[in-house]
Order: sequence, then C-alpha cells, then structure tokens
Amino acid sequence: MKRSFVLLAFFLIYGVGYSQTLKFISFSHGSEFSSFSYITNQKIIIKISQDGNVLEWGNELEPGRFYSEPGKLQPYMGRVEYYEKQFDSMLNGKVKNIGITSITYYGSTENEALVGKVKSMGNVFFNYYIEPGNETMKGKMKSAGQKNITFYNSYENEAYRGKIKSVGSTQITYYSTFDDISIRGKLKSIGSSVYTWYTSLDRQGYQGGLKSGKQYQLIEGVTYIVW
Repeated sequence: MKRSFVLLAFFLIYGVGYSQTLKFISFSHGSEFSSFSYITNQKIIIKISQDGNVLEWGNELEPGRFYSEPGKLQPYMGRVEYYEKQFDSMLNGKVKNIGITSITYYGSTENEALVGKVKSMGNVFFNYYIEPGNETMKGKMKSAGQKNITFYNSYENEAYRGKIKSVGSTQITYYSTFDDISIRGKLKSIGSSVYTWYTSLDRQGYQGGLKSGKQYQLIEGVTYIVW
C-alpha cells in the first residue's frame, strides 16, 4: 500500500513537472499565422511554427509591456541544452531541453515530410500532414496534443488557401478575393469573434488596419493574438 502511494505521488509530480499548456496563438499583420505558444510549469513560453520548428522561448513580459508589444518575450536565463554528437546528425544543434522540458524530433529515417520537425515537447505530441497530393498542407501540423488542426485546401479561395482553418473546435475565417483589395486574406473571424478592417476607400494610413475586433481574445482557454 505504501509503495502504491509513493508511485502515485511520483506520477503526479512528474505530470505537473513536465506538463505544457497551449497558451497563445498568434497572427501577424492580421492575416498570417505566426506561432503556437506553450507555457510550461516553470512559466517558460515556447513558440512553435505551424510546420513544427521551435522559433523561440522566454518568459512573458509584465502585463503593461505585453499588451503594447504583442507576443514579445523576455530572454530565459535558465538551463538550455542542445543535441550534439548524435548518431542521427539531423538532430545535432537542435534544442533538447528548456528548463525541465524535453523536446524530441522526427529523425532522418521518418517520412521526408516529417524529418526535423518537433515530435514531442514534454507531454505534448505533434503529428503532421504527410498525405500526398495537397502541397498546401503537407508538412503542416495536424494535431498538437488533444487539439486537431486543419487548413484550407489548395482548391479553395486564393486569399486563404493554405491558411489555418481550425484549432480544435475553434473555426477561423478570412476575407476572400471578392472583398476589397486592402482586406483580402485578413482575418474575418476567430470563433464567434469578428474582425473588420479599414478598406482602400478609407483614409491613407488606415487602409488595411484593424477597425474593430479584439487584439487579444480568450477562446476555449487559449488567447488569440492579432497584430
């Protein structure tokens, strides 16, 4: 009985210590997907691109600066380790540990669409589209942990083909080529949140800028950042 309690305590500590949570999803220029940001139990933010590359890591800015500099991070001054002298040379130079969070990658023996991409980060596992015939999706993230991710297909409107379409149950839409030239491809909605933009008919300097809609929107526990 005592041993069972010790094992249970160990797994609880392990789960908390190595858990990561999707915290931010960022879009730049109001149209282009920028990154998924995960926060570790050590409060480290790790940014990953839609095609499975570690972009950067650090700590959140204090609230005032965070909202004036969306998505910017403070440098993380703790332990960071890299893969070196690996049998699979593809791994060499890639970040291995950030704090107590371990990162693994798909090796050179995997499908060519997967090679070098992040495979796991702590307790979060990543899968990617590898099906042939749709180059707009190939190599992009298919699932991250429990969240499935979809993209607009190559046969869809040119303004948003290849763009991220949904994260979990959150649907994302964009303005199409039938809309004003200044807003084509820009975000139209994230979930129930609607975005409008100044068009080419508006005053110079405003065209293409955000007219209405929240720059920071909490949806299903994830903060979407639009800048």
